Amino acid sequence: MRLEEYWGVGPKTRETLIEGLGRERAIEAIESGDVRALVDAGLARGRATRILRRATGDDGIDVLATSDARSAYKELLDLAVDHAVTRRAADRIRVLTPLSSRAAMEARLDDVLAARDAWTELPETDREAVLEAYDHYDERAESEHAAVETALALLEADVDSGPFESIADLDRERLAAAADALGAFDDRGRVRAGADEELDRLRNALGTVEDIDANALELIEELRGEGVRDVGQFREAFEEHLLAETEVTVDRVRAAMPTDATDATDFVGATLRTLRSDLADAIDEREDAVASDFEATLEETRDTVDQAVSAVDDIALSLSLARFALAYDCTRPAFRDETNAAVAVVDARNLTLAAADEESVQPVTYALGDHDVTGVPTGVNAVPGEEHVSVLTGANSGGKTTLLETCCQVVLLAMMGLPVPAERATVTPVDSLVFHRRHASFNAGVLESTLRSIVPPLSADGRTLMLVDEFEAITEPGSAADLLHGLVTLAVEREALGVFVTHLADDLEPLPSEARVDGIFAEGLNTDLELQVDYQPRFDTVGRSTPEFIVSRLVANADDRSERAGFETLAEAVGDETVQRTLADANWTADD
Repeated sequence: MRLEEYWGVGPKTRETLIEGLGRERAIEAIESGDVRALVDAGLARGRATRILRRATGDDGIDVLATSDARSAYKELLDLAVDHAVTRRAADRIRVLTPLSSRAAMEARLDDVLAARDAWTELPETDREAVLEAYDHYDERAESEHAAVETALALLEADVDSGPFESIADLDRERLAAAADALGAFDDRGRVRAGADEELDRLRNALGTVEDIDANALELIEELRGEGVRDVGQFREAFEEHLLAETEVTVDRVRAAMPTDATDATDFVGATLRTLRSDLADAIDEREDAVASDFEATLEETRDTVDQAVSAVDDIALSLSLARFALAYDCTRPAFRDETNAAVAVVDARNLTLAAADEESVQPVTYALGDHDVTGVPTGVNAVPGEEHVSVLTGANSGGKTTLLETCCQVVLLAMMGLPVPAERATVTPVDSLVFHRRHASFNAGVLESTLRSIVPPLSADGRTLMLVDEFEAITEPGSAADLLHGLVTLAVEREALGVFVTHLADDLEPLPSEARVDGIFAEGLNTDLELQVDYQPRFDTVGRSTPEFIVSRLVANADDRSERAGFETLAEAVGDETVQRTLADANWTADD
């Protein structure tokens, strides 16, 4: 296969990859989703990630039909990456995409939930040991040696369920032997210090001999100063010094001493030169033998090493996703086929708000299609009907956009085979996810580009989920109502699932009978004059904007009498009695 056949790889990128990795290694990196290899070869991380999402995600990435859908997808990945136990696991999370088959979704859910259960069952000390092992793995740049040592550390932690089953059957003795062999070589391929005692002794001896040689004249003077007078005494004193300082064997020292030296300087110099040569040869011979032994060990344990490398990486990914699921109390979604399509959530939580430590995040229940939601929180007008399309109305700052985003997050996570932030959820996988956030750009270009992005998915074959927020923000209200009515009608005709947020519900009548109108309501101001909203939609009920609450707050917060008088004029316009009642309910008086 040619590199150019991969999405996003043009001539320039191809040359960068070939220069940095070589053709075969580049193809291997793309097929295995190795972000780091592509980045190390010279690609920007964002570009490498986009290439790999296309290469490994098949057609799953095409589900994201709009830029807002892609943005929501990337936000989810960023939240999951925060819980990665290694850099490699983080890179693998970044290239996860919606899966193209329900079987693949179920399989990944099985793995992640098994990892979650195994992780929660571990004692805290074992969890710490596992994370410490992976910290060491990261520090060692995720090398084969680090992977084998991590596998040994995991075995020492006595973890063998869930994702850890993949290493449970590994032979510890073979792993330990492989670890020794992999750790025996330095970056230059030389046997490193500590790998073999005899090789270390020879190297230390050579180093000492070289030091002695560098200071030979001083040594000669030192020996003479100790009263050495004749040749025999000098020879013995020099021999004793070498044996004491170098740990060279006596036979090697004596064999190195010349018999035809003319004086002490010649004798010492010749001895040290011979010793250096002999030790260098001995070191080479010993290193060759030791390296051959270690290489033989690596060849014998290659299968074990490869299994450990793969298992350690896979465990890291599963644990990372499990920690993400635990952090947000996520559960397994149920999948519904297309003939009974549905998107339904019970007590769903928005991950963006949860990640920001929003303690007041209110779970919401919502449903489209053939769902099994049998009850909703107290005070809601009705259980949701089984309409496939809804128009969501209600107060400003009432959580309508958050509800759209929450539904988008649940569907994306489910289609990636990940648990979802809800008490229960039912999801029908879709072919196109159209998520459109409110964009306050009132011009013809924005209108045209928006229609080009949200209408084609509806017109194509396959199931579409429409999540459209305040379409009226990009054109005048009259035209917006007409266009939005058309979008709702098209969604119904194409049997799509969809939620359309709008303040123009009254202008959309009559809606198709297959669509319903839901509403979110503000309930007043608290004693701090903050808007109180019930974020749980009321079904088959038109929500109302609540300007009287906003005007009430402006009246209460006015800095002086003239400013207050201006806001009181607005209060008369929206209903003075309602404003006064709101202020009374908030226990506010003019003296406050």
